[in-house]
Amino acid sequence: MEPGDFSFSQLWTQVRSKSWLWLFRRQQIEEGGRLLKHGDIGLAGVHVCAANEVEIIAGVGTGLFNSASVTAHLRLRDDGSMAMTSHCTCAVGTLCQHAAALMLMLDHEEGRNRIEGMARVRERTSVAPEDEPEVRKEPVEVEMPPSEPRPLLLVRRMMVEMPQITAKRNIGGWEPRSIAFIQPCAEYDDCPLRFEMLVRSPAHQWEDESGKRHTLVRNLRSERLLLADLSSLGFKSFSEALPGAKAPESTLGFMAVAGDQALFWSQFLKDQVPKLRETGWRVEVPEGIGFQIHEADEDAWFTDLAADQGGREWFSLDLGVEIEGRRISMVPLLVDCVDQGLTSSVLEKNLDQRFLLSLGGDDGDVLSVPAHRLVVLLRFFDELLATRPVRKDGKLQLDKLRAAQLATLDGMPIRAPAELTALSEQLGSFREIGLINPPASLKASLRDYQREGASWMQFLREFGLHGILADDMGLGKTLQTLTHILVEKESGRMKHPCLIVAPTSVLRNWINESIKFTPTLSLLLMHGQSRKSDFKHLKQYDLVVTSYPLLVRDADVMQAQDWHVVVLDEAQNIKNPKSLAAQVCGGLKAKHRLCLTGTPMENHLGELWSLYNFLMPGLLSDADTFRQHYRNPIERDADAERQKQLSTRIQPLLLRRTKDAVAKELPPKTEILHSIELGRAQTDLYETIRAAMDKRVREAIEVNGLDRSQIVVLDALLKLRQVCCHPRLLKQETAQTVEDSAKTAYLMDEMLPELIEEGRRILIFSQFTEMLALIEARLKKEGMRYVKLTGSTKDRETPIQEFQAGKVPIFLISLKAGGAGINLTTADTVIHYDPWWNPAAEAQASDRAHRIGQKNPVFVHKLICENTIEERILKMQQKKAALVEGLLSGRSDKLQLTQADIQALFMAE
Repeated sequence: MEPGDFSFSQLWTQVRSKSWLWLFRRQQIEEGGRLLKHGDIGLAGVHVCAANEVEIIAGVGTGLFNSASVTAHLRLRDDGSMAMTSHCTCAVGTLCQHAAALMLMLDHEEGRNRIEGMARVRERTSVAPEDEPEVRKEPVEVEMPPSEPRPLLLVRRMMVEMPQITAKRNIGGWEPRSIAFIQPCAEYDDCPLRFEMLVRSPAHQWEDESGKRHTLVRNLRSERLLLADLSSLGFKSFSEALPGAKAPESTLGFMAVAGDQALFWSQFLKDQVPKLRETGWRVEVPEGIGFQIHEADEDAWFTDLAADQGGREWFSLDLGVEIEGRRISMVPLLVDCVDQGLTSSVLEKNLDQRFLLSLGGDDGDVLSVPAHRLVVLLRFFDELLATRPVRKDGKLQLDKLRAAQLATLDGMPIRAPAELTALSEQLGSFREIGLINPPASLKASLRDYQREGASWMQFLREFGLHGILADDMGLGKTLQTLTHILVEKESGRMKHPCLIVAPTSVLRNWINESIKFTPTLSLLLMHGQSRKSDFKHLKQYDLVVTSYPLLVRDADVMQAQDWHVVVLDEAQNIKNPKSLAAQVCGGLKAKHRLCLTGTPMENHLGELWSLYNFLMPGLLSDADTFRQHYRNPIERDADAERQKQLSTRIQPLLLRRTKDAVAKELPPKTEILHSIELGRAQTDLYETIRAAMDKRVREAIEVNGLDRSQIVVLDALLKLRQVCCHPRLLKQETAQTVEDSAKTAYLMDEMLPELIEEGRRILIFSQFTEMLALIEARLKKEGMRYVKLTGSTKDRETPIQEFQAGKVPIFLISLKAGGAGINLTTADTVIHYDPWWNPAAEAQASDRAHRIGQKNPVFVHKLICENTIEERILKMQQKKAALVEGLLSGRSDKLQLTQADIQALFMAE
């Protein structure tokens, strides 16, 4: 019976009527639908058995070992209805989910067209002599003896369309891609058929030329073991390895791999194919399939650094290798290495090996690179590429510092401008930077480290770099900066005025220091309403001094002016990059930028990023990339390797000296901790507040999370600190009934009388101006002489001068108003009445006394209430100080606390 004699149209009418659905259980129909949607149905044959009967054979499956061969018999009855039976190689055997999937396919026009198309092919390829009789003799049945399969592996490539998945997990389009795959087959002795191993149909029949009908039962167990060998190499079923791929033919019998095609196939063809052949596989690999492995000669590598057009700040890096006359850029290859987690530390453990890098072409060729060469690149590039530098025309855009660091990489022949080579050599060691001769007009004798500091500023200026002078308080950052500016003036390079931006509290100090040490510099202090009349005369001065608040108010004028040098004193004032001060400072036009601060980072690494964003935008990437690559790994995960990378990155542009290292002539500073036990009433109040705040904080965190509960957390911490200082700082009525403060009593009744009797000169610091007022009231009552400085003090000079002249023994200072910018070297005793989170702020306050010019030993007293939040603040200080020290010194064992520590502050003792 020929296909042309069968009425497919009548059959399809019955199929579409879905009268066959009742034959299957609901579960089998649902599973069949999933197989149709997510699996693969490969037609193996369509046989027209009679004028009213057709047999359809197909392989149905979803994975490597989840396929089955199913045969469906469809017969049209005399009344036009359809009868349907099936058998399958799966455990169900008949009317299973595989048969349901096949029938559901026939419910779609595309499936029906496939059936008719295969039937027509069978009709065209059937050869029957015209004189062949209608009736043939029944063939002789021959059952083949059991035998082992002979494995055959066909390696092929074809074009498929891969889905492009959008962020919302929708298909946004299709991308054509050349995919390599294998077709594992089994052959048997004396059998002309070839069987796809993934299509598991156990029995097969065929007729030979003599008319004998042979029956072969495949050894599916042995075939399964052979497939397991392929699976162990990384192969999966085609649909599992490449989900959603559209192929021009059925892929049920194919296997493929997920991930990088070039790297897998180049190694598979080179290493695994010979091994498979040794174990008995016949492997057929067509010529020109690609995935060739190239090895570059030592002299084929190139690395070029060239200055970008338009300035000396940015350089283009072109790096790669030349293969058979083809110039191949390594930049995208290195990006892939970093993205896949390859690091220099991994390479260092395998220096005797070679690594394969995909060249990214359609042919799938790869480059074999020795580990010893690749490690040189990744030591530099794993950090560089992870921060996503700008790319232009296939090249990387590098700032001057990165380019200089690359210019002398060991083991890499690099062509670079002479300027970069010189900078790179000098960056190797600060001691190689030539020392300047102080100008004759400088009215000061520079200490050795101060001369080095001014020379370092000159070094930065010479190479167009910008940096942070982060010396300890009291080492003369002002003098070093003034020396640098004076050198610029006397060299004739200063074509525009220089700008100093500083806190209001230290403006007068800059004027006084310049008059004293650099009298030849013409000065302008921007202050008060009268300053507006000076706007048009800015160019007439060498040095203009203004405050951060006034800079913001005068932004239009100050940003329009060209400056030779812009110096930010106490640069932590721009630690918030979103603040107006930071944004206005970033808009200033200057040839040279400097930051002066003893605390480049007070609380977190984002503050350090803000300073460098002012100095050299892009040096530490954008804020989001910096947070992802540095801040989170260092602060949250204690990543020592990232901390080392960041420290290495910034150290050429940061100069920090401690008093212990360079000012050894300074008298010693001794810190003394005083533990004070609260009285009963104060203890009861503290526990009441602590329990209430603990409950409030936990509820806020549970509802909003820790990050969104900051206001609640800080308010709770504030109340606990206030209880420790003095209950009267709290506004609650219950607190006002507690009149005594153990700490105040200790200060007034024990410490101060003894210290004054010894002739000590005392600085008392507190975060709370209300606390200073309470102490002030007690001092007046006891008849003790004092002066006071807070943020509301309009005349700052008078109290400073009175204390320095020895007229009073006690100076009350709020930490914010007097923690920086003033010299109080006649003091020999510092009392921190209450601890603060930031150890750097406390250290700055202590350095008001312990600085150059101090002749006497300095004693620093810290008053801490036992079993309270103040003790936990001390522990917090130690962790925060460790992070700063680790970052600036390069030590990787000094890392940051986690946010979970905040919750521990509210725990009961």
